[in-house]
Amino acid sequence: MLSPKKTRFRKQHRGRMNGISNRGNYLCFGKYALKALEPTWMTASQIEAGRKAMIQYIHRGGKIWIRIFPDKPITGKPMETRMGSGKGVTKYWVSVVKPGRILYEIGGVSKTIAILAIKKAAKKMPIQTKFIINE
Repeated sequence: MLSPKKTRFRKQHRGRMNGISNRGNYLCFGKYALKALEPTWMTASQIEAGRKAMIQYIHRGGKIWIRIFPDKPITGKPMETRMGSGKGVTKYWVSVVKPGRILYEIGGVSKTIAILAIKKAAKKMPIQTKFIINE
């Protein structure tokens, strides 16, 4: 599961997810990509599920690049805890995904294999996505 080795601060504010992605919104490495169309917090387990689905389909051919990394800690308090007593401990890590962000890239495979592999990964995502080809 993806998570940072070391962070400057243990806990973060929730923040906002409005607007479109300014960074990571174009293809850099591969020829085919999966692009987000909605804002969300994507957990480390969702990112890993998409990666596994693509690798299972393409077997040993081609290369996959994951363009997002879960670097935001999400905290939670135990059930039946009284109000106060500070913020809870980190439960899981998320990546803030805005519309237009490239999630995964694939290179070194044919177009049909790339389309089917990315379609399998898109089913694991909690948002609407789009398949992109770099011409």
